[in-house]
Formats: sequence, C-alpha cells, structure tokens
Amino acid sequence: MSKEFEIAREFEVEATPEEVWEAITTGTGGWLWPMDAPEPRVGGSGPFGSRVIAWDPPHRYTNRVADVEGISQQTLNQLDHTIEPREGGRHAWVRYVHSGIFVDDWDNQYDGADKHTDFYLHTLREYLTHFAPRPVSFATLNGPEASTAADAFTAVGRALDLGEGIAVGTTVEVRGPGRGLFDAVVDYHNPYFIGLRTDNALIRFFGRNHWGAPVGISVHDFAPGADAKANEAAWQGWLTEVFA
Repeated sequence: MSKEFEIAREFEVEATPEEVWEAITTGTGGWLWPMDAPEPRVGGSGPFGSRVIAWDPPHRYTNRVADVEGISQQTLNQLDHTIEPREGGRHAWVRYVHSGIFVDDWDNQYDGADKHTDFYLHTLREYLTHFAPRPVSFATLNGPEASTAADAFTAVGRALDLGEGIAVGTTVEVRGPGRGLFDAVVDYHNPYFIGLRTDNALIRFFGRNHWGAPVGISVHDFAPGADAKANEAAWQGWLTEVFA
C-alpha cells in the first residue's frame, strides 16, 4: 500500500555554508557515493533522473524524482537541503528533509531510510571536519548471501576486533584485509552501523541484514594515489572470509 514518508534532521557543523554546498552538490563521493552534479538551475537535471526544484547557492537545494530509478518500492523521492551561516559564517546550520512515497513494505523501508539518514549525515560531518575538499577514491561492496542472517553484523564487529561496548571516539587497532592491523578512530558504533576514521579514509560498515539485505562496506579513501579497485578487492575478500 502506497504511503507518504518524511525524514527530517537538523544539525550544525564546523564548516562554511559554501563548503557544505560543495559537499552536497559536487562532493558526494566524500561521504555518500559519487553522483553526477546537478545542473545548476531550477528545472535542471539531477541525480537518478531527478529535477532541480530549488537552487539558491549556498542556501537551498532541492531535487525531486517520480518512479525512482532502480527502486521499485518507491514512486516519489525528494531531497531538500537548507543551509544557513552560523558563527559569522564559520559554521553552518543544515536542515535536511527526505520525503516521498514508499509503495511496498513501508515500515521496513522507512526504518532503514531513517537509520541510514543518521549515519550518512554523520559521515557528511566527518568528511567536512576532517577531509574536505580532498579528492576521494570511492569503493563499495556487499557481502554474500550468508551476511543477511540476523546476527551477521555482530560477526562483522567481532572480525574487526571491536568490543560490543566500544565507545565512540576511541582509537583502536582494527583487524582488516589480509588479517593486517591498522589504527582507526571509532566515529560511529551501534547495532546497525560502524564508522571508522583513519588519517586518510572513512570506512563505513552497514548492517543492512536488519532490513533483509546483505551487509555492506564503503571506503572513502583520501590518500594520494588511492586505488578504489584495490580497496574493493581487499575488503570484498575480508567480508567473504568473515562469512565463509
């Protein structure tokens, strides 16, 4: 049954409105995934077949699409961003509203979108605070069918050598691909998502098994000469081994 939804968030970030604007329009690979930049005018084309319905740099950007490309559960999707200066323009206040219509499995779709919103917007703040505007190499991958199991994300945390009660902000030694160890700050940690920040990367773990999908990993690598294909292969091997 079709039903409208709305997910709204507000936050302040230590970045200028112009830096936030760049991140949400042309720098999405640094915190979300790479997307074509919107055509800079009302009525212009936007990502995923959308149209720009508000364009006022660096204060307001909205896009809307009907019959969302590749998502059969959704017939309308709108993303609205409002940005205002704070602290004399050194900080920015952001209001983000995701709305539309889900047509199938509404409660599950809404819960997943709601929780993903918090993680993605947190990653946006991490990107703006620590890495923007450095160029990024982006990789993303999904686990095997076994990673859809109810306890799959617990296995991911265990494989990383993260304790269940690890506090956000803690620097840890993580066991990554090839059983190699590296230092990272745990910047996000709950039963659904894990965020790790190194000196040169944001590594994100998605417990999408909670919504019937495989566990996923995304790597935003800001190191000079970073290789997205190598990152994808390394973490794919790691994830496959976790669920072997």
